[in-house]
Amino acid sequence: MKKLILILMISFLGITVQAQEKKNKNAKYEVSVNGNCDMCKKRIEKAALSVKGVKSATWHIDHQDLHLILDENKCTVDQVQQAVAKVGHDTVKFKATDEDYEKLHTCCLYERKQ
Repeated sequence: MKKLILILMISFLGITVQAQEKKNKNAKYEVSVNGNCDMCKKRIEKAALSVKGVKSATWHIDHQDLHLILDENKCTVDQVQQAVAKVGHDTVKFKATDEDYEKLHTCCLYERKQ
């Protein structure tokens, strides 16, 4: 009887640990991204959607924020921010390189914060 209880306890513990590792398939995030215009909007959203696992990406010009829905099993918010920075737009965690920033159209050259 003791062995049966021990086996059940170990099984229950294994199920509990496994359930804690499961990540959200529809996690929602909001990330600040610098930009100016509709061209920026298209570029930012395209870069975000290029990351495998991103289901939705909408950048709002007036608030300078990117609303994301992503599968945390496939990608992270940091990966999305890196992709956006790679196309020339600074995010909260990642700053675009000067070379990537200078490739932007003149109307897209936002004021960079030091």
